[in-house]
Amino acid sequence: MPVNPLGISGEALAEDHLRGLGYEIVGRDVRTPLGQLDLVAIDGRTLVFVEVKTRAGHGFGLPQEAVDARKIRKLRQLGLYYLKMRPHHGPVRFDVVGLTMRQGHLIRVDHIKNAID
Repeated sequence: MPVNPLGISGEALAEDHLRGLGYEIVGRDVRTPLGQLDLVAIDGRTLVFVEVKTRAGHGFGLPQEAVDARKIRKLRQLGLYYLKMRPHHGPVRFDVVGLTMRQGHLIRVDHIKNAID
């Protein structure tokens, strides 16, 4: 599988963003038989599954707009699988962090809390 340097740097930037907000990162690139969770974090008592989307510019829309109905279904499945393997006794939510890069520099961060109900 090819390595996506933009995606890798995006996940690192998203992690920095979340840490700056006080989140504790408890998982990165969490692989399951169903797919992969970008980041798993704790925000207070809440377990947060974070989908990170990174784009170079807005030519194809904002990065977070790539989280469509199919991706949402997949994220729900991944979250349920994660919770079966590592139970959490508290609230759970899904966030999306959209990052826009230009010439290797971060120009925009959109953090949508509770992006998926």
